[in-house]
Amino acid sequence: MSSQHSYTNVDKRLVKSYFDSKIYIMTETAEIMKVNPDIQKERDAATIDMEELAVIIYGKEQLSKKRKLEDAVFNDPDYKCVPSAFLSREEEYEEGLRKSSLAVLKQSKLSDLIEDHKDIMAYNSNVSSINVLFDLNYGMFATTVLGQGTTEQQAKWLIPSLSHEIIGTYAQTEMGHGTFLRGLETTAHYDPNTQEFILNSPTISSIKWWPGALGKTSTHAVVLAQLYTLGKCHGIHPFVVQLRSLDDHKPLRGITVGDIGPKMGFGPNDNGYLKLHKHRIPRTNMLMKYSQVSPDGTYTKPPRSTLTYGTMTFVRVLIVHGSAIALAKASTIAIRYSAVRRQSELRPGEPEPQILSYPTQQHKLFPLLATAYAFHFVQLAMMKIYTDVNDQINNSNFSRIQELHALSSGLKAFTSWVTNAGLEVCRMSCGGHGYSQASGFPRLYADFTPSCTYEGENTVLMLQSARYLVKCVRDARSGKTLPGTVSYLSEDVSAVHSGGSSGRDLSNLDFLISLYKQRASNQVHFASDKVDRGISAGMDLVGALNSASVHLVSAAKAHSHYFIAKTFVESLKLLKASSELQNVLHQLASVYVFEGIAQSSGDFIEDYILSGSEAKTIRQLAVDLLPLIRVNAVSLVDAFSFRDEVLQSVLGRYDGNVYENLFKWAQNSPLNKTDVHPSYHKYLGPLLKRNQSKL
Repeated sequence: MSSQHSYTNVDKRLVKSYFDSKIYIMTETAEIMKVNPDIQKERDAATIDMEELAVIIYGKEQLSKKRKLEDAVFNDPDYKCVPSAFLSREEEYEEGLRKSSLAVLKQSKLSDLIEDHKDIMAYNSNVSSINVLFDLNYGMFATTVLGQGTTEQQAKWLIPSLSHEIIGTYAQTEMGHGTFLRGLETTAHYDPNTQEFILNSPTISSIKWWPGALGKTSTHAVVLAQLYTLGKCHGIHPFVVQLRSLDDHKPLRGITVGDIGPKMGFGPNDNGYLKLHKHRIPRTNMLMKYSQVSPDGTYTKPPRSTLTYGTMTFVRVLIVHGSAIALAKASTIAIRYSAVRRQSELRPGEPEPQILSYPTQQHKLFPLLATAYAFHFVQLAMMKIYTDVNDQINNSNFSRIQELHALSSGLKAFTSWVTNAGLEVCRMSCGGHGYSQASGFPRLYADFTPSCTYEGENTVLMLQSARYLVKCVRDARSGKTLPGTVSYLSEDVSAVHSGGSSGRDLSNLDFLISLYKQRASNQVHFASDKVDRGISAGMDLVGALNSASVHLVSAAKAHSHYFIAKTFVESLKLLKASSELQNVLHQLASVYVFEGIAQSSGDFIEDYILSGSEAKTIRQLAVDLLPLIRVNAVSLVDAFSFRDEVLQSVLGRYDGNVYENLFKWAQNSPLNKTDVHPSYHKYLGPLLKRNQSKL
């Protein structure tokens, strides 16, 4: 197999030098090698069983499968390659395509480990870090066909896409429109004479822009377009469009497709553009599970217009999961490095302390570590809600669609914003070395940060969530019963008002969660009142919502924050764990809850939920926990079970041997192939020697 998939543009000698120098030498299953004594000391001093926690995070069977899949990838010489930092963009794309294709060919040998969609995604992510070339084929193209296609349409496209006879993507975003779906300009006009849809990109701003794997890889796409039939527009609908010939991969007639060029990250991904000009597709290429166009052009509308957006909701749930993973990786790198990095004498003549021992470093990193755990538990809860609601939809129960959309929108925005900022805090906590590609942070940040804008720009998503919350307030006032995640909006939460009270147990998490609930309720009702006052002043609903938009975003943030804090605390109560591990996880949850209040203390004080002195007490409670978490910090990140090959960080190595391997990494830079770079003879040499004859 390896001889059939050899390196082409990538220098074979460079590949060999990397793996001869054993840059990625330490894995969980690899031969034990010398470990930095500082990081070993951290593990020896831990009071928790790291393996017990790893099982809680992944589940015993999934953890075993995860490790076996990783062994299958990282012990396979066919997957070895040069770190992406040393590749050109074209080399990155080719290498990504090589490994992604190879992974498909090797999957059949791993049938006992790859049993479902989740296993495929996990396997592929190990092969290509973020396997952007085929992930949209599974995660969006196939998901859309499954969720919105008829049985016949699923038979036509679902199996071929999952068996990689075709490669699909999801073409929604346009150059001029993204989150505002109703504003999409791509058109699909039905021609009853030929029973075909005619697809067009009528303006420059209507060109599809950004879809992953669209530029050079995908053969098909689900294209979202404005449906016109019998002279009437029926809004956005999904259409399956073949983009390229299955014989020679050339674009079909009426299709102009290509790569949009370099981006901050995702180098291997050929994010693309798609311009349609009088491109015809059969009537049956419109996905018709919920809405239909008959041969004569008669349109049958879906039971709910929001059903078209089901794929986006699913992807937003995945982004919540991705936020947890990204922040866990960043915390792992920063905490491990902080355990081996020593800096600055506290007193003359004393050894330089590990920077992990400084309270300021702990205060930077431990709340983010706690947040990574909070996001882990909330993504599990979010996926369960998604699954439950989706099952209800399949049984024609659409009662919770709006709740799911609002919750997934708010959580996607909240978690990606927090993670995006947290990655930078972790990078800067590693000092100057955090700026090196060797740290893993540049790629981690660049690949994660688009989460704040794709599948819905975060501010817009917060506003969508908030509009639902305002609706819930109005429903509650009219006596309607609110669904689970928003039921508190109909409750009287004034009982926890500070009102000059004293002696309240500010370390009790259940009590503090009730304060989060009051804060969220107050923020939502305040924003709703702002909207009502705008309408009373003569504005229409749209104008009133826009006028109150700043307050609406704050309300949606408070609602999301409450849901996360509540879910974290309640999830820990259900865990079956040793008393010591329960205690340590309770410390993490406490830090998350305390810090959340400390960072948003203005909200709590303004509404008299807390007094100023109580807010100060809670801030100090968070600080008091830092040295307790310090004891288990390294084991808490080890439990995430990221192999070195997955982290791709010299600073975050499991063995802690940072400096030796940082030097090796630098030595293997392509610029160091020769002592004198060839450009010296072209430019620098003549410049330096230009006046030698005059000396």
